Amino acid sequence: MVAPYGPDRRGLLLGAAGLGVLGLGGCATVAAAPAASLAAPPTFRRGPPIYRLRASMDRVFDITVCLRPFRAQGPRIEAEEIGDTLVVHNYGHGGSGWSLSWGSGTVALRKAMARSPKEIAVVGCGALGLTSAILAQEAGAKVTIYAKDLLPDARSARATGTWTPDSRIALANVATPAFGDLWEEMARISFKRYRRYLGLPGAPVEWRDRYVVLDDLPAYAPPATRPPLEFASYMGRLADITPSDHVAPPGATPFPGTQVRRSSQLQFNVADYAHTLMADFLAGGGHVERREFHELSDLAALPQKVVINCPGYGARALCRDESVTPVRGQIAWLIPQPEVDYGLYYHHVGMVSRRDGIVVQALWGGDMLGYGVDQEVVDRAEAERAVKTLAELYGRMTAEGS
Repeated sequence: MVAPYGPDRRGLLLGAAGLGVLGLGGCATVAAAPAASLAAPPTFRRGPPIYRLRASMDRVFDITVCLRPFRAQGPRIEAEEIGDTLVVHNYGHGGSGWSLSWGSGTVALRKAMARSPKEIAVVGCGALGLTSAILAQEAGAKVTIYAKDLLPDARSARATGTWTPDSRIALANVATPAFGDLWEEMARISFKRYRRYLGLPGAPVEWRDRYVVLDDLPAYAPPATRPPLEFASYMGRLADITPSDHVAPPGATPFPGTQVRRSSQLQFNVADYAHTLMADFLAGGGHVERREFHELSDLAALPQKVVINCPGYGARALCRDESVTPVRGQIAWLIPQPEVDYGLYYHHVGMVSRRDGIVVQALWGGDMLGYGVDQEVVDRAEAERAVKTLAELYGRMTAEGS
């Protein structure tokens, strides 16, 4: 089924946030942009040469799938007593796990430090677990991470790796104004913290250009399987720290189309960034123990009497929390091309060029894609259609770079 291309409200920023797979590999989504940010600036300055992506299935070396943990009311960041143990929950961030991790961990740590503990346990070794553990170390606590899967096996390692702090973070008609204020605090804390990782060896965090290409050609659109939901959009609150996008005049880029937009966005090279976080945690005296928990009561058996619980989607089973809704996401990984140093969004397909591979993700259906799907099964046809969409675009690209 095909339909004329019309950028959805999140699609436009995929030049800026699109891939993101949604927080997890195949697990981030497109961040929303306030309408005012879409106004064309007075000038457009040409950037570095734009090289052609070699988009073909014979360059796909992996296809990964994971589940984002979405909660309609927003993440659960609250404390509860389990026996003689204070458990602070920190989960349910949808596609915003990496993006909000430092801010969310800061809020969770405030609650944990109410006991002034000398030791803290952290459950989970993904984006939220690692950052919470490092923050607890910085607060002076001795920290042990307990997890079944360590990075790179945790779901967080399968993230798209882009700054998408309001990606499936809540539903607009469920989230309260107080949550919007909390979200902004978490987003600003995280954004500031990421500045510490800019310029480090391996480029764990870096700025990259994103292009959105619009045209009038028919685009694939799968039939809707359920009525769409309105997800909360908060990016307008960060207009002072979010670079605006620029409309390219005709011929200013080699991309075909009726309009091309360019913006800049933070990007996480997840493999190196996760390695950096783990190294920092261990260098700070942290300890890691592989352990699987089946009931919340299991946490009370830990020697540490303050626990920060960051199980991600695992919270649905561990905490018996049916408010955690799975949102499936998939990524096709192309062999890296160092010269392709930008991201792209075209016909509901996103591309992010990372150091460890080129992420290609289908975003048909917008935020509803994969909603309520709990199967982490590879769909090769989905990957083939996404790669083919990019191949057709690049086949019409005028010469620039090579």
